[in-house]
Amino acid sequence: MLFKKNTHFGIKNYYLILSGLILLYLLNGCKVSYSFSGASISPEVKTVAVLFFPNRASIVNPTLSQDFSDALRDKIRDQTNLVFMSSSGDVNFGGEIVEYRTSPLAITGDDRAAMNRFTIGIRVKFTNAIDPEQDFEKVFSRYQDYDSFHNLSDVEEELVIVILKQITEDIFNQAFVNW
Repeated sequence: MLFKKNTHFGIKNYYLILSGLILLYLLNGCKVSYSFSGASISPEVKTVAVLFFPNRASIVNPTLSQDFSDALRDKIRDQTNLVFMSSSGDVNFGGEIVEYRTSPLAITGDDRAAMNRFTIGIRVKFTNAIDPEQDFEKVFSRYQDYDSFHNLSDVEEELVIVILKQITEDIFNQAFVNW
């Protein structure tokens, strides 16, 4: 006998290998690609554009439009392989800053605010040329509370960074994480 029959490699192993190959084939043919970020973006989507977000809030922070656009671009760049376009892509983000305010949150016995709430709201219009059912227009708003013993100007830069991080995460999830 030239070849000895391998008794350890039975029919069960053939079925396991065959099942694995079929599963790989099916996953390769899926219309949605997945990444470690949790994003599920159609492989047909190759490009993205983040348009200018004008600041239309009653109080205008002169750098907020640029800071927000940069934060959103960075989030998309870090979490996807999409190529950025200057005006129009397969998916597009546009909109405006609609809220930038501080308000008293908790009043003390002597009618002073013990805490203040700083809020930023951004209206986002998302369009997906590949799958228009994914389009949305929504206001994303987040806030941070701060002690009223601080002037807003003393804590504003730090609060803006925290809030923009939260808002860009919310926008990214709405656009790309379809659970």
